[in-house]
Amino acid sequence: MIDLDSFDIGILRALQEDARLSNVALSEHVNLSPSQCSRRLARLEQSGAIAGYRVLLDQAALGLDMTALVSVTLERHGENPAAIFHEAVLALPEVLECLLVTGDADYQLRVVAPSLADFSRFVLDRLMKLPGVASIRSAIVLEAVKAMGPLPVAPG
Repeated sequence: MIDLDSFDIGILRALQEDARLSNVALSEHVNLSPSQCSRRLARLEQSGAIAGYRVLLDQAALGLDMTALVSVTLERHGENPAAIFHEAVLALPEVLECLLVTGDADYQLRVVAPSLADFSRFVLDRLMKLPGVASIRSAIVLEAVKAMGPLPVAPG
């Protein structure tokens, strides 16, 4: 874990809101010179605090009108069944997140699809056929009240 001061926190917060800020705009935002801001940004990237940069796409604008949370339980547990499932689920672009969880299920997936019919085909034709899958339960998301908010960055 990297120690963060108020300038680092300001940089991280600003970039979570708009990762396309120029170095000059970012430096103005956090009240640092552009060269100091650039050095701090490089340090945050090298330390792994900044893991990468992405563009945020509008799901509805791209015709992906449906989101579901899918709980998956495996038939058997252990290193090999889990590794096989992990590899298989990584190849499914409809799965935005796959989390190993505690509780009744083994995994929680966030899945997108154009429609309920497309989601149904995905579950029946692809997800249920993954190696080791014993059962699936899904919940359709009615509204995303808060989706992928920024991380609550605080001093280390």
